[in-house]
Amino acid sequence: MSKPALPPTKILAALLGIFISAMMAGLNNRVGTLGLVDVRGALGFGVDGSSWITTSYLAGEILITPFATWFAITFSVRRFHTYMVLIIASIALTLPFVNDLSLVIALRFVQGVASGALVPLLMMMALKALPLHIRLHGLALYAMTATFSPNIAIWLTGQWTDEVNNWRLIYWQVIPLCFVAIALVRWGAPKEATKYGRFKEGNWLGMGLGVIGMALLTIALTQGERLDWFNSTLITLALINGGALLTLYLITEWYHPTPFISLRLLGRRNLGLGSLIFTLLLIVFMSATVLPMNFLTAVQDYRVLQSSQLALIIALPQLVLGSVVAILLYKKWVDARVVFAIGLLTIGIACFIGAGITSSWNRDQFLVTQILQAIGQPMAVVSMLFLMTSVVQPHEGPYFSGIINTLRVLGTLLGGALVGHLLTQRGSLHTDTLIGHASTSSSYLPILNPAELSHIFAQQSLTLSIADIYRLFGVLACLLIPIVLSMTHVPAPSSPVTN
Repeated sequence: MSKPALPPTKILAALLGIFISAMMAGLNNRVGTLGLVDVRGALGFGVDGSSWITTSYLAGEILITPFATWFAITFSVRRFHTYMVLIIASIALTLPFVNDLSLVIALRFVQGVASGALVPLLMMMALKALPLHIRLHGLALYAMTATFSPNIAIWLTGQWTDEVNNWRLIYWQVIPLCFVAIALVRWGAPKEATKYGRFKEGNWLGMGLGVIGMALLTIALTQGERLDWFNSTLITLALINGGALLTLYLITEWYHPTPFISLRLLGRRNLGLGSLIFTLLLIVFMSATVLPMNFLTAVQDYRVLQSSQLALIIALPQLVLGSVVAILLYKKWVDARVVFAIGLLTIGIACFIGAGITSSWNRDQFLVTQILQAIGQPMAVVSMLFLMTSVVQPHEGPYFSGIINTLRVLGTLLGGALVGHLLTQRGSLHTDTLIGHASTSSSYLPILNPAELSHIFAQQSLTLSIADIYRLFGVLACLLIPIVLSMTHVPAPSSPVTN
Protein backbone atom coordinates (compact mmCIF):
# COMPACT_ATOMS: atom_id res chain seq x y z
CA MET A 1 0.00 0.00 0.00
CA SER A 2 1.05 3.60 -0.49
CA LYS A 3 1.87 6.11 2.18
CA PRO A 4 -1.13 7.74 3.91
CA ALA A 5 -1.94 11.19 2.62
CA LEU A 6 -0.39 14.22 4.27
CA PRO A 7 -2.38 17.33 5.21
CA PRO A 8 -2.54 20.08 2.57
CA THR A 9 0.61 22.15 2.16
CA LYS A 10 -1.15 25.29 3.36
CA ILE A 11 -2.19 23.64 6.62
CA LEU A 12 1.37 22.45 7.22
CA ALA A 13 2.63 25.96 6.50
CA ALA A 14 0.19 27.40 9.03
CA LEU A 15 1.30 24.83 11.60
CA LEU A 16 4.93 25.76 10.96
CA GLY A 17 4.07 29.44 11.44
CA ILE A 18 2.35 28.70 14.75
CA PHE A 19 5.33 26.58 15.81
CA ILE A 20 7.69 29.47 15.06
CA SER A 21 5.53 31.90 17.02
CA ALA A 22 5.30 29.46 19.96
CA MET A 23 9.09 29.17 20.03
CA MET A 24 9.33 32.93 19.76
CA ALA A 25 6.99 33.32 22.73
CA GLY A 26 9.21 31.04 24.80
CA LEU A 27 12.31 33.00 23.85
CA ASN A 28 10.57 36.28 24.61
CA ASN A 29 9.92 35.03 28.13
CA ARG A 30 13.22 33.37 28.95
CA VAL A 31 15.62 35.80 27.26
CA GLY A 32 13.77 38.72 28.82
CA THR A 33 14.29 37.19 32.26
CA LEU A 34 17.94 36.19 31.76
CA GLY A 35 18.86 39.53 30.22
CA LEU A 36 17.10 41.61 32.86
CA VAL A 37 20.39 42.45 34.59
CA ASP A 38 21.66 44.18 31.44
CA VAL A 39 18.33 45.89 30.80
CA ARG A 40 18.28 47.11 34.39
CA GLY A 41 21.79 48.49 34.11
CA ALA A 42 21.14 50.21 30.78
CA LEU A 43 17.92 51.89 31.91
CA GLY A 44 18.95 52.58 35.50
CA PHE A 45 16.23 50.54 37.18
CA GLY A 46 16.59 49.25 40.74
CA VAL A 47 16.79 45.55 41.57
CA ASP A 48 13.51 45.38 43.50
CA GLY A 49 11.51 47.48 41.08
CA SER A 50 12.75 45.70 37.98
CA SER A 51 11.83 42.30 39.42
CA TRP A 52 8.22 43.26 38.68
CA ILE A 53 9.03 43.27 34.96
CA THR A 54 9.37 39.49 35.07
CA THR A 55 6.36 39.11 37.34
CA SER A 56 4.11 41.14 35.05
CA TYR A 57 5.13 39.15 31.99
CA LEU A 58 4.53 35.80 33.67
CA ALA A 59 1.20 36.99 35.06
CA GLY A 60 0.06 37.96 31.57
CA GLU A 61 1.25 34.66 30.17
CA ILE A 62 -0.54 32.40 32.65
CA LEU A 63 -3.86 34.26 32.80
CA ILE A 64 -4.49 33.89 29.06
CA THR A 65 -3.55 30.22 28.64
CA PRO A 66 -6.90 28.66 29.68
CA PHE A 67 -8.79 30.98 27.32
CA ALA A 68 -6.52 31.32 24.26
CA THR A 69 -8.00 28.47 22.22
CA TRP A 70 -11.54 29.73 22.86
CA PHE A 71 -10.66 33.14 21.45
CA ALA A 72 -8.78 31.55 18.54
CA ILE A 73 -11.84 29.51 17.58
CA THR A 74 -14.11 32.54 18.01
CA PHE A 75 -12.04 35.02 15.98
CA SER A 76 -10.44 32.30 13.75
CA VAL A 77 -6.89 31.05 14.21
CA ARG A 78 -5.70 33.16 11.30
CA ARG A 79 -7.04 36.42 12.70
CA PHE A 80 -6.30 35.78 16.39
CA HIS A 81 -2.72 34.67 15.69
CA THR A 82 -2.08 37.77 13.59
CA TYR A 83 -3.38 40.11 16.29
CA MET A 84 -1.29 38.50 19.02
CA VAL A 85 1.92 38.42 17.02
CA LEU A 86 1.54 42.04 15.89
CA ILE A 87 1.10 43.09 19.52
CA ILE A 88 4.30 41.25 20.45
CA ALA A 89 6.28 42.80 17.60
CA SER A 90 5.00 46.32 18.26
CA ILE A 91 5.88 46.19 21.95
CA ALA A 92 9.27 44.57 21.23
CA LEU A 93 10.12 47.42 18.89
CA THR A 94 9.11 50.02 21.47
CA LEU A 95 10.49 48.66 24.75
CA PRO A 96 14.17 49.71 24.43
CA PHE A 97 13.06 53.34 24.11
CA VAL A 98 10.91 53.34 27.28
CA ASN A 99 12.67 54.68 30.37
CA ASP A 100 9.72 54.68 32.76
CA LEU A 101 9.68 51.52 34.92
CA SER A 102 5.92 51.46 35.38
CA LEU A 103 5.35 51.68 31.64
CA VAL A 104 7.87 48.90 30.98
CA ILE A 105 6.05 46.70 33.50
CA ALA A 106 2.71 47.43 31.84
CA LEU A 107 4.04 46.77 28.33
CA ARG A 108 5.65 43.49 29.35
CA PHE A 109 2.35 42.44 30.90
CA VAL A 110 0.52 43.02 27.62
CA GLN A 111 3.31 41.27 25.74
CA GLY A 112 3.05 38.35 28.17
CA VAL A 113 -0.67 38.05 27.44
CA ALA A 114 -0.04 38.00 23.69
CA SER A 115 2.83 35.51 23.99
CA GLY A 116 0.92 33.23 26.34
CA ALA A 117 -1.87 32.99 23.78
CA LEU A 118 0.37 31.47 21.12
CA VAL A 119 1.66 28.22 22.65
CA PRO A 120 -1.84 26.73 23.20
CA LEU A 121 -2.55 27.26 19.50
CA LEU A 122 0.29 24.89 18.63
CA MET A 123 -1.18 22.00 20.60
CA MET A 124 -4.68 22.70 19.31
CA MET A 125 -3.57 22.83 15.66
CA ALA A 126 -1.38 19.72 15.97
CA LEU A 127 -4.32 17.70 17.31
CA LYS A 128 -6.75 19.14 14.78
CA ALA A 129 -4.71 19.26 11.59
CA LEU A 130 -2.39 16.26 11.78
CA PRO A 131 -3.68 12.75 11.04
CA LEU A 132 -2.79 9.98 13.45
CA HIS A 133 0.09 8.61 11.37
CA ILE A 134 2.14 11.84 11.79
CA ARG A 135 0.55 13.36 14.89
CA LEU A 136 3.41 12.24 17.14
CA HIS A 137 5.78 14.42 15.13
CA GLY A 138 3.50 17.38 15.78
CA LEU A 139 3.58 16.55 19.49
CA ALA A 140 7.37 16.44 19.26
CA LEU A 141 7.26 20.02 18.01
CA TYR A 142 5.14 21.00 20.99
CA ALA A 143 7.54 19.20 23.33
CA MET A 144 10.26 21.57 22.16
CA THR A 145 8.50 24.41 23.99
CA ALA A 146 9.59 22.67 27.21
CA THR A 147 12.96 21.24 26.10
CA PHE A 148 14.45 23.37 23.31
CA SER A 149 13.18 26.89 23.90
CA PRO A 150 14.30 27.38 27.55
CA ASN A 151 17.81 26.15 26.73
CA ILE A 152 18.47 27.94 23.45
CA ALA A 153 17.35 31.13 25.21
CA ILE A 154 20.44 30.96 27.42
CA TRP A 155 22.72 30.93 24.39
CA LEU A 156 20.81 33.77 22.72
CA THR A 157 21.00 35.90 25.86
CA GLY A 158 24.76 35.45 25.93
CA GLN A 159 25.02 36.42 22.27
CA TRP A 160 23.06 39.64 22.68
CA THR A 161 24.63 40.77 25.97
CA ASP A 162 28.24 39.62 25.59
CA GLU A 163 29.06 38.92 21.96
CA VAL A 164 27.01 41.55 20.12
CA ASN A 165 26.92 43.74 23.25
CA ASN A 166 23.53 45.23 22.43
CA TRP A 167 20.92 44.70 25.16
CA ARG A 168 18.15 46.01 22.89
CA LEU A 169 18.30 42.75 20.93
CA ILE A 170 16.86 41.03 24.00
CA TYR A 171 13.57 42.53 22.84
CA TRP A 172 14.19 43.02 19.13
CA GLN A 173 15.21 39.38 18.46
CA VAL A 174 11.60 38.27 18.06
CA ILE A 175 10.62 40.82 15.41
CA PRO A 176 11.88 38.87 12.33
CA LEU A 177 10.27 35.69 13.67
CA CYS A 178 7.00 37.54 14.11
CA PHE A 179 6.78 38.49 10.45
CA VAL A 180 7.76 35.01 9.25
CA ALA A 181 5.09 33.47 11.49
CA ILE A 182 2.41 35.91 10.35
CA ALA A 183 3.22 35.31 6.67
CA LEU A 184 3.01 31.52 7.02
CA VAL A 185 -0.21 31.51 9.03
CA ARG A 186 -2.00 34.07 6.87
CA TRP A 187 -1.07 32.11 3.76
CA GLY A 188 -1.87 28.69 5.17
CA ALA A 189 -4.73 29.04 7.64
CA PRO A 190 -8.25 29.16 6.20
CA LYS A 191 -10.24 32.38 6.28
CA GLU A 192 -13.14 32.09 8.69
CA ALA A 193 -15.77 34.52 9.88
CA THR A 194 -15.84 35.69 13.48
CA LYS A 195 -18.30 33.61 15.52
CA TYR A 196 -19.97 36.40 17.49
CA GLY A 197 -22.62 34.05 18.86
CA ARG A 198 -20.02 32.35 21.04
CA PHE A 199 -19.73 35.47 23.20
CA LYS A 200 -23.19 34.75 24.62
CA GLU A 201 -22.02 31.32 25.75
CA GLY A 202 -18.78 32.26 27.55
CA ASN A 203 -18.22 31.76 31.27
CA TRP A 204 -17.33 35.41 31.80
CA LEU A 205 -17.77 35.43 35.57
CA GLY A 206 -15.45 32.45 35.82
CA MET A 207 -12.95 34.09 33.49
CA GLY A 208 -12.86 37.21 35.66
CA LEU A 209 -12.29 35.13 38.78
CA GLY A 210 -9.62 33.04 37.09
CA VAL A 211 -7.70 35.95 35.60
CA ILE A 212 -7.43 37.78 38.91
CA GLY A 213 -6.70 34.58 40.83
CA MET A 214 -3.89 33.46 38.52
CA ALA A 215 -2.36 36.95 38.48
CA LEU A 216 -2.30 37.02 42.30
CA LEU A 217 -0.73 33.57 42.50
CA THR A 218 1.92 34.62 39.98
CA ILE A 219 2.77 37.62 42.15
CA ALA A 220 3.07 35.35 45.19
CA LEU A 221 5.25 32.75 43.46
CA THR A 222 7.60 35.20 41.77
CA GLN A 223 7.93 37.75 44.59
CA GLY A 224 7.51 35.42 47.59
CA GLU A 225 11.19 34.69 48.19
CA ARG A 226 12.23 38.32 47.81
CA LEU A 227 9.52 39.52 50.23
CA ASP A 228 9.91 36.59 52.69
CA TRP A 229 6.65 34.79 51.97
CA PHE A 230 4.19 34.82 54.89
CA ASN A 231 6.14 37.56 56.63
CA SER A 232 4.86 39.82 53.86
CA THR A 233 1.26 41.02 53.95
CA LEU A 234 1.25 41.34 50.15
CA ILE A 235 2.36 37.74 49.58
CA THR A 236 0.01 36.38 52.24
CA LEU A 237 -3.00 38.15 50.76
CA ALA A 238 -1.98 37.20 47.22
CA LEU A 239 -1.75 33.52 48.12
CA ILE A 240 -5.02 33.41 50.07
CA ASN A 241 -7.08 35.49 47.66
CA GLY A 242 -5.46 34.02 44.56
CA GLY A 243 -6.10 30.47 45.75
CA ALA A 244 -9.71 31.28 46.66
CA LEU A 245 -10.47 33.01 43.35
CA LEU A 246 -8.83 30.26 41.31
CA THR A 247 -10.89 27.66 43.20
CA LEU A 248 -14.08 29.59 42.45
CA TYR A 249 -13.09 29.80 38.79
CA LEU A 250 -12.59 26.03 38.61
CA ILE A 251 -15.99 25.46 40.27
CA THR A 252 -17.73 27.71 37.74
CA GLU A 253 -15.95 25.90 34.89
CA TRP A 254 -17.08 22.53 36.22
CA TYR A 255 -20.76 23.48 36.22
CA HIS A 256 -20.86 25.82 33.22
CA PRO A 257 -22.46 24.30 30.08
CA THR A 258 -19.80 25.81 27.77
CA PRO A 259 -16.58 26.10 29.80
CA PHE A 260 -13.29 27.45 28.53
CA ILE A 261 -11.54 24.28 29.74
CA SER A 262 -13.27 20.99 30.49
CA LEU A 263 -12.09 19.80 33.90
CA ARG A 264 -14.06 16.61 33.45
CA LEU A 265 -11.32 15.45 31.08
CA LEU A 266 -9.07 15.01 34.11
CA GLY A 267 -11.31 12.16 35.20
CA ARG A 268 -9.68 10.02 32.52
CA ARG A 269 -6.79 8.15 34.06
CA ASN A 270 -4.08 9.19 31.62
CA LEU A 271 -5.14 12.84 31.70
CA GLY A 272 -5.43 13.08 35.46
CA LEU A 273 -2.15 11.30 36.19
CA GLY A 274 -0.46 12.93 33.20
CA SER A 275 -1.35 16.41 34.41
CA LEU A 276 0.19 15.71 37.81
CA ILE A 277 3.30 14.17 36.26
CA PHE A 278 3.73 17.02 33.76
CA THR A 279 3.61 19.68 36.48
CA LEU A 280 6.18 17.83 38.61
CA LEU A 281 8.31 17.06 35.56
CA LEU A 282 8.63 20.75 34.73
CA ILE A 283 9.87 21.32 38.27
CA VAL A 284 12.48 18.57 37.82
CA PHE A 285 13.57 20.21 34.55
CA MET A 286 14.96 23.07 36.65
CA SER A 287 17.89 20.74 37.33
CA ALA A 288 19.02 21.12 33.73
CA THR A 289 19.09 24.91 33.49
CA VAL A 290 18.58 26.82 36.74
CA LEU A 291 20.91 24.79 38.96
CA PRO A 292 24.01 24.83 36.70
CA MET A 293 23.42 28.50 35.85
CA ASN A 294 23.10 29.53 39.50
CA PHE A 295 26.22 27.62 40.49
CA LEU A 296 28.47 28.80 37.67
CA THR A 297 27.31 32.41 38.06
CA ALA A 298 27.71 32.59 41.84
CA VAL A 299 30.73 30.35 42.43
CA GLN A 300 32.76 30.57 39.22
CA ASP A 301 31.69 34.09 38.16
CA TYR A 302 30.51 32.91 34.76
CA ARG A 303 28.60 35.21 32.48
CA VAL A 304 25.54 33.88 30.66
CA LEU A 305 27.56 33.34 27.46
CA GLN A 306 30.05 31.13 29.30
CA SER A 307 27.25 28.94 30.66
CA SER A 308 25.40 28.75 27.35
CA GLN A 309 27.41 25.79 26.05
CA LEU A 310 25.74 23.61 28.68
CA ALA A 311 22.34 24.78 27.49
CA LEU A 312 23.25 24.02 23.86
CA ILE A 313 24.10 20.45 24.83
CA ILE A 314 20.44 20.02 25.72
CA ALA A 315 18.86 22.35 23.17
CA LEU A 316 20.43 21.31 19.86
CA PRO A 317 19.72 17.55 20.07
CA GLN A 318 16.02 18.37 20.60
CA LEU A 319 15.82 19.36 16.92
CA VAL A 320 15.99 15.64 16.06
CA LEU A 321 15.48 13.65 19.27
CA GLY A 322 11.79 14.52 19.58
CA SER A 323 11.08 13.00 16.17
CA VAL A 324 13.34 10.03 16.97
CA VAL A 325 11.19 9.31 20.03
CA ALA A 326 8.06 9.76 17.90
CA ILE A 327 9.34 7.19 15.38
CA LEU A 328 10.10 4.82 18.26
CA LEU A 329 6.58 5.19 19.65
CA TYR A 330 5.14 4.18 16.27
CA LYS A 331 6.63 0.69 16.74
CA LYS A 332 4.01 -1.82 17.83
CA TRP A 333 6.40 -3.51 20.26
CA VAL A 334 7.13 -0.25 22.12
CA ASP A 335 5.20 0.67 25.27
CA ALA A 336 5.13 4.47 25.68
CA ARG A 337 5.00 4.05 29.46
CA VAL A 338 8.33 2.21 29.43
CA VAL A 339 9.92 4.88 27.21
CA PHE A 340 8.56 7.53 29.59
CA ALA A 341 9.96 5.64 32.60
CA ILE A 342 13.40 5.27 30.99
CA GLY A 343 13.40 9.00 30.27
CA LEU A 344 12.61 9.75 33.91
CA LEU A 345 15.30 7.33 35.09
CA THR A 346 17.82 9.02 32.80
CA ILE A 347 16.91 12.44 34.22
CA GLY A 348 17.10 11.03 37.75
CA ILE A 349 20.59 9.64 37.12
CA ALA A 350 21.64 13.04 35.78
CA CYS A 351 20.42 14.64 39.00
CA PHE A 352 22.23 12.14 41.22
CA ILE A 353 25.46 12.73 39.29
CA GLY A 354 24.91 16.47 39.73
CA ALA A 355 24.53 15.90 43.48
CA GLY A 356 28.24 15.14 43.57
CA ILE A 357 28.97 18.79 42.84
CA THR A 358 31.86 20.51 44.62
CA SER A 359 32.98 24.13 44.67
CA SER A 360 35.76 23.26 42.21
CA TRP A 361 33.32 22.24 39.47
CA ASN A 362 33.26 24.26 36.28
CA ARG A 363 31.46 23.91 32.97
CA ASP A 364 33.21 20.66 31.99
CA GLN A 365 32.04 18.74 35.07
CA PHE A 366 28.39 19.27 34.06
CA LEU A 367 28.90 17.64 30.65
CA VAL A 368 27.60 14.17 31.57
CA THR A 369 24.55 15.49 33.43
CA GLN A 370 23.57 17.67 30.48
CA ILE A 371 23.94 14.85 27.95
CA LEU A 372 21.70 12.64 30.09
CA GLN A 373 19.16 15.46 30.38
CA ALA A 374 19.22 15.94 26.60
CA ILE A 375 18.35 12.27 26.12
CA GLY A 376 15.85 11.91 28.96
CA GLN A 377 13.76 15.03 28.43
CA PRO A 378 12.32 14.25 24.96
CA MET A 379 11.75 10.62 25.95
CA ALA A 380 9.66 11.80 28.89
CA VAL A 381 7.75 14.68 27.30
CA VAL A 382 6.89 13.13 23.93
CA SER A 383 5.82 9.86 25.58
CA MET A 384 3.72 11.77 28.09
CA LEU A 385 1.98 13.78 25.37
CA PHE A 386 1.26 10.59 23.43
CA LEU A 387 -0.28 8.86 26.45
CA MET A 388 -2.42 11.90 27.24
CA THR A 389 -3.56 12.97 23.77
CA SER A 390 -4.45 9.43 22.74
CA VAL A 391 -7.50 9.58 25.02
CA VAL A 392 -8.58 13.00 23.73
CA GLN A 393 -11.13 13.24 20.92
CA PRO A 394 -10.49 15.80 18.14
CA HIS A 395 -13.29 18.12 19.31
CA GLU A 396 -11.77 18.08 22.83
CA GLY A 397 -8.41 19.34 21.60
CA PRO A 398 -9.00 23.01 22.55
CA TYR A 399 -10.05 22.03 26.07
CA PHE A 400 -7.00 19.79 26.51
CA SER A 401 -4.69 22.47 25.11
CA GLY A 402 -5.95 24.99 27.66
CA ILE A 403 -5.36 22.57 30.53
CA ILE A 404 -1.89 21.36 29.49
CA ASN A 405 -0.60 24.86 28.76
CA THR A 406 -1.87 26.27 32.03
CA LEU A 407 0.00 23.45 33.77
CA ARG A 408 3.09 24.22 31.67
CA VAL A 409 3.25 27.81 32.94
CA LEU A 410 2.23 26.84 36.48
CA GLY A 411 4.86 24.10 36.68
CA THR A 412 7.57 26.52 35.59
CA LEU A 413 6.44 29.08 38.17
CA LEU A 414 6.34 26.47 40.94
CA GLY A 415 9.77 25.17 39.95
CA GLY A 416 11.34 28.61 40.05
CA ALA A 417 9.74 29.41 43.40
CA LEU A 418 10.78 26.06 44.89
CA VAL A 419 14.40 26.36 43.78
CA GLY A 420 14.63 29.92 45.10
CA HIS A 421 13.14 28.92 48.45
CA LEU A 422 15.34 25.85 48.84
CA LEU A 423 18.48 27.79 47.98
CA THR A 424 17.64 30.29 50.72
CA GLN A 425 16.61 27.77 53.37
CA ARG A 426 19.29 25.17 52.75
CA GLY A 427 21.87 27.90 52.28
CA SER A 428 21.06 29.33 55.70
CA LEU A 429 21.25 25.87 57.29
CA HIS A 430 24.58 25.01 55.66
CA THR A 431 26.04 28.41 56.56
CA ASP A 432 25.13 27.92 60.21
CA THR A 433 26.65 24.44 60.13
CA LEU A 434 29.87 25.68 58.52
CA ILE A 435 30.18 28.50 61.04
CA GLY A 436 29.66 26.00 63.84
CA HIS A 437 32.41 23.76 62.51
CA ALA A 438 34.70 26.72 61.99
CA SER A 439 34.20 27.95 65.57
CA THR A 440 35.21 24.53 66.97
CA SER A 441 38.14 24.15 64.58
CA SER A 442 39.51 27.66 64.56
CA SER A 443 42.99 26.51 65.59
CA TYR A 444 43.25 24.37 62.45
CA LEU A 445 42.03 26.98 60.01
CA PRO A 446 44.42 29.26 58.13
CA ILE A 447 44.31 32.87 59.18
CA LEU A 448 41.73 34.59 56.98
CA ASN A 449 40.13 37.96 57.24
CA PRO A 450 36.36 38.02 57.81
CA ALA A 451 35.59 38.96 54.21
CA GLU A 452 37.53 36.00 52.80
CA LEU A 453 35.98 33.63 55.32
CA SER A 454 32.48 34.91 54.51
CA HIS A 455 33.12 34.40 50.78
CA ILE A 456 34.25 30.82 51.35
CA PHE A 457 31.21 30.09 53.50
CA ALA A 458 28.88 31.55 50.87
CA GLN A 459 30.42 29.43 48.10
CA GLN A 460 30.35 26.24 50.13
CA SER A 461 26.81 26.74 51.40
CA LEU A 462 25.52 27.40 47.87
CA THR A 463 27.33 24.32 46.56
CA LEU A 464 25.86 22.13 49.30
CA SER A 465 22.40 23.61 48.72
CA ILE A 466 22.52 22.89 45.00
CA ALA A 467 23.65 19.33 45.77
CA ASP A 468 20.62 18.95 48.06
CA ILE A 469 18.26 20.16 45.33
CA TYR A 470 19.82 17.80 42.80
CA ARG A 471 19.16 14.91 45.18
CA LEU A 472 15.59 16.05 45.76
CA PHE A 473 14.88 16.31 42.03
CA GLY A 474 16.55 12.94 41.40
CA VAL A 475 14.32 11.29 44.00
CA LEU A 476 11.25 13.05 42.58
CA ALA A 477 12.06 11.84 39.04
CA CYS A 478 12.35 8.26 40.32
CA LEU A 479 9.14 8.51 42.36
CA LEU A 480 7.27 9.49 39.19
CA ILE A 481 8.25 6.22 37.49
CA PRO A 482 5.68 3.96 39.24
CA ILE A 483 2.99 6.59 38.60
CA VAL A 484 3.88 6.57 34.91
CA LEU A 485 3.77 2.77 34.76
CA SER A 486 0.30 2.85 36.34
CA MET A 487 -1.09 4.89 33.43
CA THR A 488 -3.37 3.13 30.98
CA HIS A 489 -1.49 1.39 28.19
CA VAL A 490 -2.09 2.93 24.76
CA PRO A 491 -1.09 0.83 21.72
CA ALA A 492 1.13 2.40 19.13
CA PRO A 493 -0.71 4.21 16.33
CA SER A 494 -0.50 3.01 12.78
CA SER A 495 2.93 3.30 11.24
CA PRO A 496 3.58 6.29 8.98
CA VAL A 497 4.25 3.80 6.18
CA THR A 498 1.89 0.91 5.63
CA ASN A 499 2.95 -2.32 3.97
